[in-house]
Amino acid sequence: MDEDSNIVIIPTYKERENIEAIVKSISSLPTVFDILIIDDNSPDGTADIVKNLQKSFLNLNLVERPGKMGLGTAYIVGFKWALERGYNYIYEMDADFSHDPRDLVKLYKACSEDGADLAIGSRYISGVNVVNWPLSRVLMSYVASIYVRMITGMRIMDTTAGFKCYRKEVLQNIRLDKVKSIGYGFQIEMKFKTWKLGYKIVEVPIIFTDRKLGASKMSGGIFNEALWGVLRMKIRSIFVKNL
Repeated sequence: MDEDSNIVIIPTYKERENIEAIVKSISSLPTVFDILIIDDNSPDGTADIVKNLQKSFLNLNLVERPGKMGLGTAYIVGFKWALERGYNYIYEMDADFSHDPRDLVKLYKACSEDGADLAIGSRYISGVNVVNWPLSRVLMSYVASIYVRMITGMRIMDTTAGFKCYRKEVLQNIRLDKVKSIGYGFQIEMKFKTWKLGYKIVEVPIIFTDRKLGASKMSGGIFNEALWGVLRMKIRSIFVKNL
């Protein structure tokens, strides 16, 4: 595998309205990015669309799972898949264009040129850069990041961000099978483990735009998992050295 090889992991569930456009957008970038879709048996035929696209896009890969098993487990599957194939830069991204595909190049440069081990596409590093979210959700997300910083001690403005690039060495040294969170708490836990291992974390400013097509997967249960999971994660870190 090339030393600058990139793989973008995109978990999907009912994303037929977005999947073709996101694949085409990523594939048109000046930097080469392979794509790995992790589909949780979408009833709308998302995986079938991906299979059809694979005829035209040789950079497109698909892993199908039998049902909804959680965001965190989807990424763990994707990380292991990417590491087994020797990719050097491994990305997390949503399918719904809330993350601008063009910003993948910014994350790549932060790691490949500027020495970041984890580059985070940050909504809050330069003010509040969120478009089309209701104020209540902006406040919930922003306050959640403050809460996470207070509990963990991490100096990261956007602790719940899901748009990231890891150097492969980071994921090789995190015990992926020990990751506890399966919902959005996963994003916090992975940053915390990266930070505890002493890796260089950089936040790259992005503009986050709420999805225009399809339905949001956010729920109260997901938020509660993140809220209480942070406390459990911090307490556990005090007593367990090797997270």
